[in-house]
Amino acid sequence: MPRLLRAFALIGLLLLGQSVYAEKLRLVADAWPPFTDSTLVNGGLATDIVSTALARAGYASEFEQVPWARALLGVGEGRYDVLVNAWFNEARTQLGQYSSEYLLNRVRFIKRKNEPFEYQNLQQLHEYLIAVVRGYAYSSAFDSDPDLRKVPVHSFSMAVRMLAADRVKLTLEDEFVARYYLARESPKVRNAVEFVPQPLSENSLHILVSLKNPKHQQIVAGFDREIAAMKADGSYDRLLKQHGM
Repeated sequence: MPRLLRAFALIGLLLLGQSVYAEKLRLVADAWPPFTDSTLVNGGLATDIVSTALARAGYASEFEQVPWARALLGVGEGRYDVLVNAWFNEARTQLGQYSSEYLLNRVRFIKRKNEPFEYQNLQQLHEYLIAVVRGYAYSSAFDSDPDLRKVPVHSFSMAVRMLAADRVKLTLEDEFVARYYLARESPKVRNAVEFVPQPLSENSLHILVSLKNPKHQQIVAGFDREIAAMKADGSYDRLLKQHGM
């Protein structure tokens, strides 16, 4: 009898191990500091928030960083369970289920400090030189306006240095991303510029859970519940502060 009990116990442990393994979610994102980046603490701000909320909901996870197109394709094919950093796009609902918003991306203009400027509409920008990062999407209206005098550059760092040197009137970037890179600029550059209060656009950030995962609805519900709980108990704000936000 003891041997039989030990056998049942062993089987139970094996089944439990398989269950735990099955619940380990494969998170994926591209490199987008400070939100997602394998070189940052806990994979960056967004990865940390997402993995923490999922852990509270009962899901272990592992994070892999790949180019954006591969990440999206992998979620659609079920090779990954959760895309960490997704703006809402109707076409992507064919690939996965969106969570509620867990972060807000605000694309803001940056100007030289103490220069008078208030953003009202795109038409007022037509007279200004604006540094933009090649291939970056800011907003559909901004991106498609043929009358904007855009100066393409390779990076935000180059754009903000041109701004500080008074070679362009404005640049723009997601606020969190801009603060991350500005903190790494010299004081001369960092102290020469400031944000314009009115944002160009706002985009809510979500996780996208693969429809190939049979528990996608349960995962999203658990994630949304724990994000709300984290905001209520202060742990959400603590994560923001830990990542310098």
